[in-house]
Amino acid sequence: MKPLIKLTGFVKSCLLLLPITFLFYPFTKLMLFLSYLNKLLVWIYGNKKKFEYREPVAFNRNYNNRYNLYKYISDNYLKDNSEIVYLEFGVAGGTSFKWWLNENKNDSSRFYGFDTFEGLPENWGMFFRKGDMQHQESQVQDNRVKFVKGLFQDTLVPFIQENRGDLKSAVRKIVHMDADLYSSTIFVLTQLYPYLQPGDIILFDEFNVPLHEFKAFNEFTKAFYIELKPLGAVNNYLQVAFVVK
Repeated sequence: MKPLIKLTGFVKSCLLLLPITFLFYPFTKLMLFLSYLNKLLVWIYGNKKKFEYREPVAFNRNYNNRYNLYKYISDNYLKDNSEIVYLEFGVAGGTSFKWWLNENKNDSSRFYGFDTFEGLPENWGMFFRKGDMQHQESQVQDNRVKFVKGLFQDTLVPFIQENRGDLKSAVRKIVHMDADLYSSTIFVLTQLYPYLQPGDIILFDEFNVPLHEFKAFNEFTKAFYIELKPLGAVNNYLQVAFVVK
């Protein structure tokens, strides 16, 4: 072991003097993408049989299939219209948010929607630029609802301080991650970790994007040793749900 450690140190010293790895720098993003794409595929093939609800892989994705997943969760985990605390990160036009609001009629349920409502705070992949996906703040007439406007990095910590009662209660939480970005997703997951309890449900809306939601999921579960049980997957693992064990 010691000779190997010395060899590693020697190689690092050589690279500091003659950084030949700079030759590979132009390909860094490509190599990182391929690395996480392979991690994603390995994860899917290693876990696909563990899902309770899983639609077959299809060449044509139907975004409305996500409602099949929502309905499965509601019918099997939220029976008798049970009370929930619903937190959605990335409300956009509010389609998913309103679905859950209409599905769960329990007067004691609370629904929190987080968004800048000014579009993406940074570029997302190759196709979406900062400011894309801008939406007006949703107008919902329901006293169970509260929208929190701003960057998650600015709004979530104060929200947690003000709403610890909801977050620490025994009521099941549904955390809907539709933030798209790695930076947003990893921040939210790490901040909510102390309040996650067995039975809570985490939904990812772009799980199969290797360098964003999947990367955040992968790092979060490894860093915090948290076990998330696969629950359901639709649209070629684009929308994926887990139960906290």
